[in-house]
Amino acid sequence: MSVDGEAVRLRTEADEPGWEVDPEDEWGVAVITTVGRQLRLRREAVGMRAADFAVAVGYGEDLVYKVEGGKRIPRQEYLDKADEVLGAGGLIAAAWEDVKKVRYPKKVRELGKLEAEAVEVALYSNHNIHGLLQTEEHMRALFDAWLPSYSDEETERMVAARMARRAIFERSPAPTLSFVQEEVTLRRPVGGRMVWRRQLERLLELGQLRNVSIQVMPTDCEDHFGTGGLIEVLKFPDGTAVGRSEGAFNGRPVSELKQLRILELRYGMIRAQALTPRESRALIEQMLGET
Repeated sequence: MSVDGEAVRLRTEADEPGWEVDPEDEWGVAVITTVGRQLRLRREAVGMRAADFAVAVGYGEDLVYKVEGGKRIPRQEYLDKADEVLGAGGLIAAAWEDVKKVRYPKKVRELGKLEAEAVEVALYSNHNIHGLLQTEEHMRALFDAWLPSYSDEETERMVAARMARRAIFERSPAPTLSFVQEEVTLRRPVGGRMVWRRQLERLLELGQLRNVSIQVMPTDCEDHFGTGGLIEVLKFPDGTAVGRSEGAFNGRPVSELKQLRILELRYGMIRAQALTPRESRALIEQMLGET
């Protein structure tokens, strides 16, 4: 394939991993199907074949058919280029406002929405460093170690979704964020020494934010109230809250006052047992010096 005598490499499905539509995500399917149909109708209205359109936008013909068939989530640059090629006057490009709301898995979208609205977030993690604190390299290393293995497409989509959630650190006004991490999660060199080192540096960086508190639960703590597993409590401006814990209420999200008090009691005791933020920072700096 060439344009003006120069070879052109069209981006194919293999170049765009992680953008499949989840068939169980009804809203996502509806949005992407509608956008795909509008793209096809606009292309046909100007009398352009799919093959010619593919060359014009710089993507493979197979990927064009999947986008138009509602099987593939288009990226913003795809919609922008399609708008330009088809002379849509911004109508196709504007579809990104709907597409971007469904480009991540449904469960992650729901969690991200809650985090985006919360004014206080309390998180205790005992298996791995919490997702909001992870570097991109650390995320990939964790996903790569999962069994059964994720496909490259699944990994890319989960990494993108988790990275998007980190916008919580840039919100204004800033929410109050409290993290308690088990010491063992900080000592495990997931991804190798350099990945581990950059992860520790990331924790020190986030710990300097005035609205962020990071505490470490020592491994040698004899009386431990966190053996029930992960705890999350999110509080909202209207005074409501939602929380969940692996060791309570079958892991289901809860919002009743009595249930929330149990989670807050457990988290409060865990924070009291953990090192102070200053002591935790000193320990992380010590770990970093040992790498």
